[in-house]
Amino acid sequence: MSANSNSRVYGIVVTILLLLSAAVGWFFWQKSKDAIAENEHRQVAIDSLTQIKTGLERELDSLSFAYSDLRTENENLQGKVTSTAALIEQKEIVIKQIKSAAAKDLSDLEKQVGDLQRVKTEYETVVTVLRQENQQLREANEVLTDKNAKLEEQVNDLAKQLEAQIQKTQAAAFKASSFRVEVELRNDKLTVRARRARELLISFDLADVPQNFQGPQKLYLSVTDDKGTPITTSNPIKTTVYAPTGPVEIVAQQVKQVVLETTQRLSIAHKLEDRLKAGNYVAAVYCDKGLLGASSFRLR
Repeated sequence: MSANSNSRVYGIVVTILLLLSAAVGWFFWQKSKDAIAENEHRQVAIDSLTQIKTGLERELDSLSFAYSDLRTENENLQGKVTSTAALIEQKEIVIKQIKSAAAKDLSDLEKQVGDLQRVKTEYETVVTVLRQENQQLREANEVLTDKNAKLEEQVNDLAKQLEAQIQKTQAAAFKASSFRVEVELRNDKLTVRARRARELLISFDLADVPQNFQGPQKLYLSVTDDKGTPITTSNPIKTTVYAPTGPVEIVAQQVKQVVLETTQRLSIAHKLEDRLKAGNYVAAVYCDKGLLGASSFRLR
C-alpha cells in the first residue's frame, strides 16, 4: 500500500508540475506575443509618422518657394522689405532644427510632426495674407499707373498745345522742315533723362527761302517749359521778332549768325548751364522775321 500511495503522490506531483510548466510557458508565450504585436504596432506608427513628417517637410519647402516669390513681388510693389520677413526667418530656423533632429522614440517623432503641422499652418497663413496684400497692391498700382498716364498725357498735351500756338501765331513767311531736338550727355550720346542732359542739339532744313530773306540773318534759340517759362541762362537775350501777324517779344538762350541760302541744313548746339528738371519743354528757332520752327520734347 505504501508503494502504491507513493506512486499516486508522485504522479500527482508530476501532473501538477507539468500543468504549472504549461501555464508558465503559455504565460510567457502570450507575453512574448503581446510584446511582438506591440513592437509591430509601434513600428507601424513610427513608419506612418515618418511618412507624415517627410510629407510636411516637402509641403513646407513648397511654401518656402511660394513665399520667396511673393516676398519679392511684395517688396517690388511697395518698395520696402515686407514685415513678414522676420517672422518667416524664425519659422525657417524652427523647421531646420526639426529636420536635423533625430527622433529617439515614438513620442519624439509625434512631437516633431506636431511642431511641423503647427509651423505649416502659420506658414500657410502668412502666404495667404501676403498673396492677398500683393493683389491689393497690384490693383492700387494699376490705378496709380492709369492716373499717372493720364496726367502725363495732359502734360504732354500742354507742351503740344504751346508748340502749336507758337507755330500758328509767330510763324515767319518761310519755315523749317525736319525740325528735330536731341538731348545729349557727354561724348555725343543721346539721353532722355533730365539729370544726365548736358546739351541740346536742334537741327532743321530750310528750303525755298525767298530771295528777300536770303543773306546774313540772326537765328534765335528759345527753350521754354510747357508753361512758356524760359529755361535759365546767365545771359538771356530779349528781342523782338516781326512775324507776319505782328511783333513778338521773345527771350532766347542763344543767338547764331548765319547766311541764309535758298536751301540748307542748319543746326544749333546749346550747352545747358543748369540741369533741367524732369518735364516737357518746347524748343523754338526764330529769325528776325518770325518763327522758323518749334518742337516739344520730354525729359524723365
